[in-house]
Amino acid sequence: MKEEYDFSNAEQGKFYTPIEEIELPIYLDKDILDFLSQKCQLTQINLQTLVNDLIRKDIEIARRVAL
Repeated sequence: MKEEYDFSNAEQGKFYTPIEEIELPIYLDKDILDFLSQKCQLTQINLQTLVNDLIRKDIEIARRVAL
C-alpha cells in the first residue's frame, strides 16, 4: 500500500445504491422452476410476474388465516 493517497478528485457516493433498490436473487428448486416455466410458456407470462403473483396470493391467505 502507498503511504498516502490523493482523494482530491474523489466523488462521494459515486457507487452508492440505496438498500431499497437492491434486488436479491432468488433461486428456485429445479422441479419448481420446471413446473412454473411450463406454465409461463402456456400463459405467456414471464417467470418473475408469475412467482410474484403466487407469493402475493400466499401472503393474502396467510393474513386471512392470522385474523
